[in-house]
Amino acid sequence: MMKRTFDICMAVLGLVVTAPLLAIISVLIKLDSQGPVIFRQVRMGQGFRPFAIQKFRTMAVEAPDTCLPLTVGQDPRITRIGRILRQFKLDELPQLLNVLVGDMSFVGPRPEVLRYVERLRSDFSEVLTVRPGITDLASLRYIDEAALLAYSSNPEEEYQFKVLPEKLRLAKLYIRHMSLRLDLAIVIQTVLHIARLPIVVFALPELKAAVEPPLVSPWTSLSSFLMRWRKPIIVVLDVVLIILANYFAFALRYDGSIPEGEIHTFEQTVLALVAIRGVAFALFGLNEGLWRYTSIWDLQNIIGGVLTSTVIFYGWVHWVMGIHSYPRSIFAIDAILLIGFLAGVRLSSRVLRDKPIFQKKRKVLVVGAGDSGERVVREMKTRTVFNCQPIGFVDDNVGLLNQRIHGVRVLGTVQDLPKLVEGLKPEVVVVAVPNAAPEFLRDLVIKLEPYNISIKTLPAKEELLADQSTVSQIRNVSIPDLLSRAPIALDNESTRQMVRGKCVLITGAGGSIGSELARQITLFEPKVLLLFERHENSLYNIHKELDDRRLAFPIIPLIGDVTDAQRLCAVLEQYKPQILFHAAAHKHVPLVELNPLEAVKNNCIGTRVTAEAASLYGVEQFVHISTDKAVNPSSVMGATKRVAELIIQDIARTSRTRFLLVRFGNVLGSSGSVLLRFQEQIKAGGPVTVTHPEIRRYFMLIPEAVQLVLQAATIGERGHIYILDMGEQIKVLDIARSLIRLSGLNPGKDIPIRFVGLRPGEKLYEELVGEGEIAVRSSLEKILQIRTIGQFDFEEFREKLSALEAASYRDEASVLLERLKEIVPMFQTCISEAESSTVATGSL
Repeated sequence: MMKRTFDICMAVLGLVVTAPLLAIISVLIKLDSQGPVIFRQVRMGQGFRPFAIQKFRTMAVEAPDTCLPLTVGQDPRITRIGRILRQFKLDELPQLLNVLVGDMSFVGPRPEVLRYVERLRSDFSEVLTVRPGITDLASLRYIDEAALLAYSSNPEEEYQFKVLPEKLRLAKLYIRHMSLRLDLAIVIQTVLHIARLPIVVFALPELKAAVEPPLVSPWTSLSSFLMRWRKPIIVVLDVVLIILANYFAFALRYDGSIPEGEIHTFEQTVLALVAIRGVAFALFGLNEGLWRYTSIWDLQNIIGGVLTSTVIFYGWVHWVMGIHSYPRSIFAIDAILLIGFLAGVRLSSRVLRDKPIFQKKRKVLVVGAGDSGERVVREMKTRTVFNCQPIGFVDDNVGLLNQRIHGVRVLGTVQDLPKLVEGLKPEVVVVAVPNAAPEFLRDLVIKLEPYNISIKTLPAKEELLADQSTVSQIRNVSIPDLLSRAPIALDNESTRQMVRGKCVLITGAGGSIGSELARQITLFEPKVLLLFERHENSLYNIHKELDDRRLAFPIIPLIGDVTDAQRLCAVLEQYKPQILFHAAAHKHVPLVELNPLEAVKNNCIGTRVTAEAASLYGVEQFVHISTDKAVNPSSVMGATKRVAELIIQDIARTSRTRFLLVRFGNVLGSSGSVLLRFQEQIKAGGPVTVTHPEIRRYFMLIPEAVQLVLQAATIGERGHIYILDMGEQIKVLDIARSLIRLSGLNPGKDIPIRFVGLRPGEKLYEELVGEGEIAVRSSLEKILQIRTIGQFDFEEFREKLSALEAASYRDEASVLLERLKEIVPMFQTCISEAESSTVATGSL
């Protein structure tokens, strides 16, 4: 109703104001060419109702048919007066009648001809829920559509497949943000665009590209002209302000009626005043600063320049010119007025630039009223380019309640957050607490779940860039924020001493862990980095990534299989690596469960072959990557990784090579990880599938896991296993819910969660320490060392390992599983076959 009232008022006002212009244009059209004044064409209106749109005729009636369905560039059919009407959009004025009768709105998606609507009817179904308009965002984006299409070899194709889809996108964008304020802003912006004035009066971020003039005309050169002649223009303006301030000082001194004698005094002294102030202003640099960046520094210079020149002018008038009748009060009034004038024009330039007339700002609630929160609010208030309006702080320090920081009040504690969000309806919550604990962020996400609100945070303190604004570094809260632990005190110097100048070999270098190992090792200046991988695509990707960095040492990609002893020995003999990281392994539990023979070949035999070759060719240090699934394993993957651990410990007893093992939990972001699977399911609209509501896992970030590997390598003792103190296990269901929330959706409502039952080889929870093992503190924080209780019979182990390998070579899967259980007695399935096939359905 409000929009229709606005349309009627604007249409009536427009017809009344432009009535003389309409009459003049009608006469000119008649004089220019034969034919009717008004051109009518059927367009599609609201609800797919056709109507006759009215325009001033801009083409000659008798013009030959060019077979062009569109008007392109300098179309010969356009009349002389028509060209002018099109340039300034005056041909659209008769559409005020369409608005008045209700066929159109003043602002709305531009109406299209029927043939385009029929081709894209599904896209137009949303657009035509509102009345078409005289102007809209597409009109701003394509202010001179004919000139734009003229650059295309096929204008019709260009319009159908590029311009029209963009128009539809902008129309839908307008409908989403439709308001009376936006309509008024678009009307003003349209007038400015037609005049080719590069001024933006509203700054909704999503609409920014739509309101920028896409084509440069001679009118837009005004801006560059002003910039090129900026200093002379400033000098002229300052001279005008100097004269005005002095004249108004006389007028104020004499209550608006300046005596004739004083007018003579003004005329006698004003040139000297301009000269003195001009020199002073030049010395104080008043013509050098950019007005859009006016600051306290500029105001200080203005005051300094005015006061200095006032003192000099006073001396000049009294002692040089000898005019002792010059009123002293005028010196003070003149100085005050001039300071106001100079500061006013400069500040107004900044205000008009930084604060568009119509600007929709996002309401932001800031969690944390400390130094970081203060910086965030200060930048949001002073740098309007961010389009953010801080509406309050939330902080658990009750001593700060009701206090104000930069005019923004501390409204309550984190416990009050749901109530505050419900009342204030912010669009964004910014957690201005660098290094916020994951538990704190998880609790925050749960509290805000019902409100479908965007949650953002700052990077860790050590990641904040000093040369960038704090607000520009704000990012979305991510799953790693909710899972990562407190930073580990890393000893990078020890890692550097271990790696620098050494030849380093990584097996499985194309995998998630292997590739991250390669990235981090390059930071410590090895002599040579060897990337050993059997999958050429993965190897190509990581080699290209590192090679593009143009590092100072060679990075050599090597295609090979860890089960191929001949190939491994050839590599070790040729390059003689001093450090070997063994990351090659089959790790996907369900796949390995279905392919136990390959799992034993790769995880067990491959580890033995690699370790024996390393020992034979004098590798100084061998680091084996293991997993928490090797502890009391319930899967083939876990059992084979436990066998691999025993192989390393056996060889370490007699080898000069320093062997050690690193054991950690699930890594987020690796191929096949639960995080990637959940993201794909959310993107597809759900459901998100979880095997069991109570399943829990230890989770690590890939960089975190690799840091552990490198740190453990610096302290590792021969044959020992090292693990990370990973805190508590996290429910996989909680990760699914958090990921749905962080996608701006509600778990169970927007995205269903379905339980599909435990997979073969899967157990409800993982363990870090197995039977017969104890964990003790190491010399590094958060890193534990596993010690074995009692003696292990490695002679018997080697016999059983030979039998296991023989079963693998003979492709005897059932025998292989029996041999695997003999070596790892703890290996057992966590659920029966019947239970594993059970699928629980439902949603939360």
